[in-house]
Amino acid sequence: MVVETTAVVIGAGHAGLSVSYYLSARGIDHIVLERGEVANTWRTERWDSLRLLTPNWQARLPGFAYDGDDPDGFMTMTETVDFIARYARFVNPPLYTSTTVTSVRPDRIGYEVVTNNGVVYARSVFLASGGFNLAKVPPIAAALPDQVRSITPLEYRQPSDLEDGGVLVVGVSATGVQLAEEIHRSGRPVTVSVGEHVRLPRVYRGRDIRYWMDVTEVSTERFDEVDDIVRARQVPSPQLVGTPERRTLDLNALTDQGVRMVGRLAGIKDGKAQCSGALRNKVKRADLKMDRLLNTIDEWITERDLDGRYDPPHRFEPTRVESSPPLELNLDNGHIRTVLWATGYRPDYSWLHLPVFDHKGRLRHQGGVVTDSPGLYVIGLNFLRRRNSSFISGAQADAHDLVEHLNNHLAARVPVGVR
Repeated sequence: MVVETTAVVIGAGHAGLSVSYYLSARGIDHIVLERGEVANTWRTERWDSLRLLTPNWQARLPGFAYDGDDPDGFMTMTETVDFIARYARFVNPPLYTSTTVTSVRPDRIGYEVVTNNGVVYARSVFLASGGFNLAKVPPIAAALPDQVRSITPLEYRQPSDLEDGGVLVVGVSATGVQLAEEIHRSGRPVTVSVGEHVRLPRVYRGRDIRYWMDVTEVSTERFDEVDDIVRARQVPSPQLVGTPERRTLDLNALTDQGVRMVGRLAGIKDGKAQCSGALRNKVKRADLKMDRLLNTIDEWITERDLDGRYDPPHRFEPTRVESSPPLELNLDNGHIRTVLWATGYRPDYSWLHLPVFDHKGRLRHQGGVVTDSPGLYVIGLNFLRRRNSSFISGAQADAHDLVEHLNNHLAARVPVGVR
């Protein structure tokens, strides 16, 4: 395969397909490259019991939306894959599956994209391969005793994958709390190491919290409207779980089930895990931030004289912490057999050979526009252009904006290739 085109979209998940939709609408010739099948990440890199954290009514993509009979439910992974596959048939993009990109380099017309099936030359490239390709594992993991297994959520599928015995889950964002609960229910003792986290109720005043974040426009806050976008992009995912009964799963719920909390894992030395003594401060900060959001919701309702339409306001019990949480865990005594690193994810751009990274290896961009390499765009990252950018419902607005940016360059006949 040797192809020359205006745009290449790398990735055929919901974000890449949304970009293709708008490229076609603008009449911009392009192709979509996918290393596996459509929705490959959802098919191959998620644990068995995972459901979307957003309600079905929020599953919206350009020209397409959830049309089932359970709008307040939460899709399973099988249902999510089917939803995205149906969207792919709707968009009908110029798609090449089983095509792995091995390098992207500058070329005289823009970019040379090398794949296992040939080469593509294009004026522009959209990176839609996602922000969850690699698990973030801190360097201290190397100090684990040999008898303690180290695993990430990308490898985990179900509790039976783990050794018998106790499990230390490091991290209590959405992934951490879900896996801690599932593993504990399998009969294994679970301890969670608590760092920075975002506490949210699943339902507030009779409506899903995602509804409130939409109507108050918290979800659509733009990247250029916050004081510190670098910091905002590093905020952990909220403690939410999608269940038929719309349960809230926070640290109190885990404690009630018998899961034990310790502070942030600060180090491992001589077979001992050293835990921060700031656990109480961490949970207090999360409680305060949650209450500020609930205040915003209450003010929005009152300002519009809508109090009678919704349930009365209320506040949730502060996160409970035992009086003297342990500052050390013995990893040598056999009680903890597995450490699961629910410490976040990062994109994999090892094949991107362009000077577009900062000193920490992060892609430099302004709302998805990679200004150091004109014609290069990225989509699907956390808080890319809006706070909801990493959710399915956030792809529509971001894809529209980025394709419009490219279209304006093309219409003005401005060179967009690497100079």
